[in-house]
Amino acid sequence: MSLESLVEEIRRRGEADVQAAEAEERAAAEKLGKERDDRIAQLRAESAQATAVEIARERAQRLAGAKLESRKKLYEARERRLARSVTATRQILADFTESDDYPGVLKRMCQVATEELGKQLRIGGRAEDAGVLQKVAGKAFDPTPFPILGGLVAQTADGRRRLNLSFDELLRLREDRVRDLLA
Repeated sequence: MSLESLVEEIRRRGEADVQAAEAEERAAAEKLGKERDDRIAQLRAESAQATAVEIARERAQRLAGAKLESRKKLYEARERRLARSVTATRQILADFTESDDYPGVLKRMCQVATEELGKQLRIGGRAEDAGVLQKVAGKAFDPTPFPILGGLVAQTADGRRRLNLSFDELLRLREDRVRDLLA
């Protein structure tokens, strides 16, 4: 073998090694590019999913907040309407105290108080009702006025038992029923 053929053989082997190294480098670059593209696609999919979850959560929170606000406003409106109705009811009761039927109601209330608490009573009411109560209750009448809408308050002579038949108390005790009727 001559020197020229040896140089040619070395050159061919070198070129083959260079081509093999270049092919290996291209394959590695393609592999890295494919891994990069796959990772980018995976990150985009994860980001889209996380965004969709966050949007759904935000939408649910806003919807729940809006529902709560609407229930709150409905409750407030209902309470305002009921307060107006209770005020109107109180006015009707106040007007009733001026009617001709009111003394009869006071008389029946005195009878109920006597049946519940016995004969030894002290019966009081509004200052405006003093004349009627004195006629109805007789000696049991207590002239101390009570700040009530109408009706009467009875208690035993020793003060241990008390029966509040004032319109205020009767309305308060039946407020839920009144609210149901007015609703």
